[in-house]
Amino acid sequence: MSKSPAGALPLDSCQTSNLRTAVNGLSPLQLQWVSGYAAGLAAAGSQTAPRAGTETAVTATSKASDQKLTVLYGTQTGNSEGVAIALAEQARVRGFAAQAVSLTNFKPAQLRRETLITFVVSTHGEGDPPDDAELFHEYLLSKKAPNLSHLKYSVLALGDSSYVNFCQTGHEFDARLHALGAERFEAMVECDLDYDDPAAKWTERVVAGLPELLDKAEFAAKPLLHAVETVSAYDKSNPFPAEVLVNQKITGGASSKDVRHIELSLEGSGLTYEPGDSLAVIVHNPPQLVTQLISELGVDAAAVVTVRDEQLPLQEALTKALEITAVSGGFLRDWAALAANDELLALLEASDSTALATFIDGHQIIDVIRQYPATVDANQFTGMLRRLSPRSYSIASSLAANPDEVHITVAAVRYEAFGSEHWGAASTHLVDRLAEGDTVSVFVERNTRFRLPAADVPLIMIGPGTGVAPFRAFVEQRVEQGASGDNWLFFGDRNQDSDFLYQLEWQRHLRQRNLQRLVVAFSRDQRKKIYVQDRIRENGAELYRWIESGAAIYMCGDAKNMAADVGNALISVLAVHGGITEDKAEKQLKKLRAAGRYQRDVY
Repeated sequence: MSKSPAGALPLDSCQTSNLRTAVNGLSPLQLQWVSGYAAGLAAAGSQTAPRAGTETAVTATSKASDQKLTVLYGTQTGNSEGVAIALAEQARVRGFAAQAVSLTNFKPAQLRRETLITFVVSTHGEGDPPDDAELFHEYLLSKKAPNLSHLKYSVLALGDSSYVNFCQTGHEFDARLHALGAERFEAMVECDLDYDDPAAKWTERVVAGLPELLDKAEFAAKPLLHAVETVSAYDKSNPFPAEVLVNQKITGGASSKDVRHIELSLEGSGLTYEPGDSLAVIVHNPPQLVTQLISELGVDAAAVVTVRDEQLPLQEALTKALEITAVSGGFLRDWAALAANDELLALLEASDSTALATFIDGHQIIDVIRQYPATVDANQFTGMLRRLSPRSYSIASSLAANPDEVHITVAAVRYEAFGSEHWGAASTHLVDRLAEGDTVSVFVERNTRFRLPAADVPLIMIGPGTGVAPFRAFVEQRVEQGASGDNWLFFGDRNQDSDFLYQLEWQRHLRQRNLQRLVVAFSRDQRKKIYVQDRIRENGAELYRWIESGAAIYMCGDAKNMAADVGNALISVLAVHGGITEDKAEKQLKKLRAAGRYQRDVY
């Protein structure tokens, strides 16, 4: 590029240098915001920018003080939060007042004063609302909910179609708001795991409709500036190729499980994370499963198929681009129609959602095509499949204690079913096919719902199996902070000799007084199985004293069984040692959750 002649640019050399320094490292979305901010200043003829650090908002006149877009989100993994923040940012860039608010921080009574709301809400597990939306969900579906005829709304529902009650929370919000008299200004949209495109199109339609929904002229032309955090350029659309530093088995030879401690290098990436965040990994499907699937279908591995306008050989598409392990509701409906099998069609048409959920949970795609064969060509088959989504793992390290590294704890999924071996996509990719020196594509997923409390707050951590991973990060971080709050860990697994994950580290932390209490439950070391929920009840009196002294409770692990069992055990502790009924104890646990003193990361 040739050098610009003197006087051709409106900035002098010092201003140009300052501008380049200011925008260096900003993401495209942040650059778009800066552009909109600068345009707002120019339109207003302003001579002086507001001080950095003031809150981002478009100042409304007193006449329009209640005219704004409120973007409410409920999230379990952070996806809904990201979409909500992006929507609010796009609205602000275009000169409208907008704010993104977690449902855990939104007082339900405020609904009476809102006029324009969008909801971005996920569904967790078998149709449950995410933790941060639980109390709002309960209020909205109760008799306490007010008439909302003054409200206009739209819902974006995120979910996973491998669950029967796909996007149920979004559907419940949409139906209930309509029943309360609110007016949809944009139809509800369902999003599967591959949510980016439908979410972006919904966002575009919402923003495009704001001129009719909000009077832009009522807002001052000048947005207020806030400090923009410099972020890494690596994200879901541009993951970082992280080198594998360690891939170490941490279960014993006699264990029925293969659990790995994996350390990855983040050097040069600019990626940062906090304890409680997750690492998303771009994975490939097991090659042996791809081969079996192509053989069962009787199609050519080299046949060219179309995946999102990209032409790929079938074998590559099934390896890198498409989901071939988890069965989705969409795939099952498409295959049932193709196979015309009465048994499968009856399962889909029956009102027994439990039977359908059990079927989906217990089958991989190859099981379905083996049990209900049909003739299909390569493009027809791939058209039934979802995109292969990144897999997320709780981060098991503190960045302060491990600079330029991130650690995860991975249990390999391998099992026998229907007379053949089965493999999990992500776990076997990480465990079986990555050696030290290899690279794997990753990005960080923020989890603001699962954050350490203040350094002086006592901490109760409940993490059976690989659910212990984030608590390794928590304790490391508290050591680095010199935190004064006591730490208590509940850990459980099958056998102490072979399944005590990070045993030497926990014992060292006990000796060094970084961990004040460690309670373990190994279910198969005695005739009667003992689980962490049993240990919670056994230690109920001391646990209750910790809670009464202000302790925060954190739980991580399996959502299907463990989370409910642990929740019931905590309710029992509050009831027995607090001298109250279980109904009151359940309400007390909900209050702890609303106050941020009971946080869960369940999957």
